[in-house]
Amino acid sequence: MVHQYVYFFGDGKADGNAQMKGLLGGKGANLAEMTNLGIPVPPGFTITTEICGYYYENNLQYPPDLKAQVDDALRRLESLMGRKFGDPEAPLLVSVRSGAASSMPGMMDTVLNLGLNDQTVLGLMKETQDERFAYDCYRRFVAMYGDVVLGLKPAQKDQTDPFEHILEEMRKRRNVHFDSELPASDLKELVERYKTLIRAHMDVMFPQDPMEQLWGAIGAVFGSWNNPRAIAYRELNNIPADMGTAVNIQAMVFGNMGEDCGTGVGFTRNPATGENVFYGEYLINAQGEDVVAGIRTPQPINKAQKTDPNTLSLEETMPEIYQQLEEVRRRLGRHYRDMQDIEFTIQKGKLWMLQTRTGKRTAFASFKIAVDMVRANIITKEEALMRVDPDQLNQLLRPVFDPKAKEAAVKSKALLAKGLNAGPGAATGRVVFSAPDAEQWAAKGEKIILVRVETSPEDIRGMHASQGILTARGGMTSHAALVGRQMGKVCVVGCNALEIEYRTHRMTVGDRIIREGDWLSLDGTTGEVFVGQIPTQPSEVLSVILEGKGATSDSQVYQDYMELLGWADECRTLGVWTNADQPNQVEMALAFGAEGIGLTRTEHMFFEGDRIDAVREMILSDDVEGRKRALAKLLPMQKEDFKGIFRVMQGKPVTIRTLDPPLHEFLPHEEKDIEKLAHDMWVPVERLQAKIESLHEVNPMLGHRGCRLGIVFPEITEMQAQAIMEAACEVKKEGIDVHPEIMIPLVGHVAELKNQRAVVDAAAQEVMKRYEIQVPYRVGTMIEVPRGALTADAIAEVAEFFSFGTNDLTQTVFGISRDDAGRFLSDYLGARIWESDPFEKLDQVGVGGLMEIAVQKGRSTKPDLKIGICGEHGGEPSSVDFCHRIGLNYVSCSPYRVPVARLAAAQAAIRQKNAKS
Repeated sequence: MVHQYVYFFGDGKADGNAQMKGLLGGKGANLAEMTNLGIPVPPGFTITTEICGYYYENNLQYPPDLKAQVDDALRRLESLMGRKFGDPEAPLLVSVRSGAASSMPGMMDTVLNLGLNDQTVLGLMKETQDERFAYDCYRRFVAMYGDVVLGLKPAQKDQTDPFEHILEEMRKRRNVHFDSELPASDLKELVERYKTLIRAHMDVMFPQDPMEQLWGAIGAVFGSWNNPRAIAYRELNNIPADMGTAVNIQAMVFGNMGEDCGTGVGFTRNPATGENVFYGEYLINAQGEDVVAGIRTPQPINKAQKTDPNTLSLEETMPEIYQQLEEVRRRLGRHYRDMQDIEFTIQKGKLWMLQTRTGKRTAFASFKIAVDMVRANIITKEEALMRVDPDQLNQLLRPVFDPKAKEAAVKSKALLAKGLNAGPGAATGRVVFSAPDAEQWAAKGEKIILVRVETSPEDIRGMHASQGILTARGGMTSHAALVGRQMGKVCVVGCNALEIEYRTHRMTVGDRIIREGDWLSLDGTTGEVFVGQIPTQPSEVLSVILEGKGATSDSQVYQDYMELLGWADECRTLGVWTNADQPNQVEMALAFGAEGIGLTRTEHMFFEGDRIDAVREMILSDDVEGRKRALAKLLPMQKEDFKGIFRVMQGKPVTIRTLDPPLHEFLPHEEKDIEKLAHDMWVPVERLQAKIESLHEVNPMLGHRGCRLGIVFPEITEMQAQAIMEAACEVKKEGIDVHPEIMIPLVGHVAELKNQRAVVDAAAQEVMKRYEIQVPYRVGTMIEVPRGALTADAIAEVAEFFSFGTNDLTQTVFGISRDDAGRFLSDYLGARIWESDPFEKLDQVGVGGLMEIAVQKGRSTKPDLKIGICGEHGGEPSSVDFCHRIGLNYVSCSPYRVPVARLAAAQAAIRQKNAKS
């Protein structure tokens, strides 16, 4: 049997349907579906996505059977339309469009009016008795074909489209604004000038053979699958590169034949708000690209959208057509049970539907549409949950730039640079280059953007004081990114274009200089950095949540948000915890729905107030007694921190990690800072410099840190365990239930955990005996080095829980530093060495493979072993799905990612349920 590569649609029946998107692409599958529904669709045929893969795998060639199948489909189309392709008397013209299974609007190429040449244009003119219309189609076709197929692109220097340049000259010569005002003679002249331009620049003649035109356009559409913008769109939207596009060849219908013609784009609901109203734009006497090109201002589709009384809506100019569109809108909404994005053309008073697809929407619209459709019994709760992208929640929770103000900033060339979008939202502030300066400026009431080459734990207070954080180095799990997200700060990292000069308090980007005190605006959703101030809009949902107005709020957005996440909690089986170090962060996380704390980083507490002095005293001590004296100063401070957290958590589990980073991070490295510290601590500068040099490590990530610190300096672990347990005992005496879980980091050998557990247990027993109270506690470990995963069965004999530290596990599995990966990461992603940043999305094969081994081995020793994840992957949807599939008990992430994880966990459970049924 001959394999079917071509699927026909027309005259009320189609070979395909909406379920065949993988084969026919979204556009082709939905054209077939609308045809089967009896909706007026210009007939045509779809070349399947299989051909796209074949095309690239076989040196841009097609399978032998394809040409005959295309010819057969073309004959069927001719018969149905009563016209012939290439006929000089009654020519059939076609459009050639792309269509992948996942919508990629505007990313791939289209050719309209194909089939016109010097003879067929005369036939079209004679048949329609409209010379202007015929040559308007011809000049559009020559320009589009010259660009898309023959490759005559805009000039690199000024990005001016060469065809548009000639057209603009003609408009100026005739003193008109719009193409529709040019007479036929001018359009004929444009056709000839376009063809001359192609010959001069491309050294080819514009093809007159319609079949040559057709196959050229088919090849161009397949070729556009791998154009730069399509590749970028796929990367940004996680669309597989091997999916491929279909090609849709469809009989042309014309919206540019006169005042009883038009074209437009509509949505079955408002895509910005989700409101159940018909929303869209149209143009009279135009073709589809005119609506989006911006040359002419489209008009509103109905009276409800009008803001200018001088405009005329389609509802007013063509009321019968509008009513037909309303009926199509209702039918498509009921049939697809989701908001649709539609395209239409009106030819001589007849409506034709050119496309329907699931419409792109804001997070606000996404929530409203999903919840509304459940309330109306159109879809189930589970279907509603699956329709909302978890990452869209960031739009609901972050302040955002006013769209018009941002657009104006782009037009005024205020865009300075672009980095990695590490902390969604928007922030505007004055530039400072150090954490102390950030604190000082903020204390005066200034809004601050902290700009650093990279941040360290010592910057934490300055980070807290800032509206946003911008770094030249680092990746999506760098210190700045991790802490910024946890704090709810807007954050852009890895912005390599920045040249930062701390000494002169300025930075340069190319020939632009930004000095301390200048205004910057950060878009953490896109990674864009702007010069100047851009106004922001507050998040409606966030203000209700954090101000505690949930019970009384009349915000519909908040109500929809809460209802949908309530359904998510009903469906999910995976717990959602948070990473938090301070009571205010814990309160925020609980407001977002966190059920426990999966990671408290105790080192972040060491920089509060004067306690850094005690930390440095401990580091500089030459003996155990000296270290213990310094640690004794820290103990009450840490105890108060833990008490604050325990009180807020009200009996929910709290996982506290013992000290992890190497000690050199707590000491200064600049000469003036070293001199100041030596003076403050009454030690010689030489002694302090010698200590700093002795702590220097070639690769501190793999050096003296984590459990290794506690083994060499057990008094550190002892002090922290004592502080945790004293806090637990005192809070329990207040009548509050407490469940501390003490986590030992960087364990790769069971003996390391045995050593540290003995220290913790001894301190815990001593405290409980002294307080005469029992507090249930657990001791567990982070699995963050490969050996820890591979020997998890042995480690589980000592550990009461595991938590995957996937930030470090990713580093050690890949053998790369997350802070240095930014230097080559973009090249890797561009060359598709990696499909995504492994520090942003969990590597499910390598890192995930070790996680699966650890889960299996750990539970072979302890079947009920509690296992979670506390790396930043715990808030990334695809990683959450993986954690559900391998049987983890919970994921833990920064507070602002908690809602994302709740929804992602529900979707993971629903997918698993559907796969089994």
